[in-house]
Amino acid sequence: MRVAIIGQQAFGKAALEAFLARGDTVVGIDNLNDYYDPMLKQARLQRLREHKQHAGFSFQKLDICDHAGMEELFKRERFDAVMHLAAQAGVRYSLTNPRAYIDANVTGFTNVLEGARHAKVGHLVFASSSSVYGLNTRLPLAESDNVDHPVSLYAATK
Repeated sequence: MRVAIIGQQAFGKAALEAFLARGDTVVGIDNLNDYYDPMLKQARLQRLREHKQHAGFSFQKLDICDHAGMEELFKRERFDAVMHLAAQAGVRYSLTNPRAYIDANVTGFTNVLEGARHAKVGHLVFASSSSVYGLNTRLPLAESDNVDHPVSLYAATK
């Protein structure tokens, strides 16, 4: 199976290794922005490239907000599955840079969805955030809980 893990630099290492261990080919996609330390991201990427168990791994530096780039990626790679983990994270940062959230979490997500749809990708998994539950006090949270009262822009974009 050919799998795309989008945003794999932050949270996808365990999933990436599980796919590779079962013999899948994995393409990691990330823009390597500076919201988190770029040196840390580069070091993780270098370790993945050097490890002999990761021979089925390749990396594409790409921003999911780049419509043309995403369209080309999906046409070229022909993924069987996509794991979408990319997002602009952080509630506080959304107060000072709201456009980053609209761009990544709405426009970027739309580019992933449209790329997968047009390429007829068989499986799509995406991550959300517990922030979508707002001020819900019932625990544990459940996917069936109401999410129509976000308390931050970040939550609303997720």
